[in-house]
Amino acid sequence: MLDLDRLRALTTIARYGSVSAAADVLGITTSAVSQQITKLERETSAQLLERNGRGVQLTDAAHVLVQHADRILELITAAEADLEAQRGGVVGPLRVAAFPTAARGLMPQVLVDAAERHPRLTVTLTECDPMASQTLVLRGECDLAVVQDWEGSPLPPP
Repeated sequence: MLDLDRLRALTTIARYGSVSAAADVLGITTSAVSQQITKLERETSAQLLERNGRGVQLTDAAHVLVQHADRILELITAAEADLEAQRGGVVGPLRVAAFPTAARGLMPQVLVDAAERHPRLTVTLTECDPMASQTLVLRGECDLAVVQDWEGSPLPPP
């Protein structure tokens, strides 16, 4: 099984061009990076770096592995972010119904602010009259309704 720290070492070398630069970025010694690559070469049964003078060059096998490792590491980063967001952030879908004036006048700025503060929140806005909004919430088709009633014509409680 491929080790994530070893894959990170390889992708960092690929990105920054040398073992010493990778060590600086990863915050470990050049010896530790070299050891990670040696172990990864054993795991893959492939030579990954060609050492030439003071530098290194990725082999064809390393290029293939880096392509896969980049995708794997991106997925892991996304999973970690999703888990972190669920612990303390606002994530997921939010379905909002609003009467036309609110949908056009109030909600655009609210949606911009929500997107800036909570980028993992996905908001769907439905424009409809207040009575229909209440019905959508009651049926579970919306999570939130922006409604307004008038003193002479109050909305009946759902």
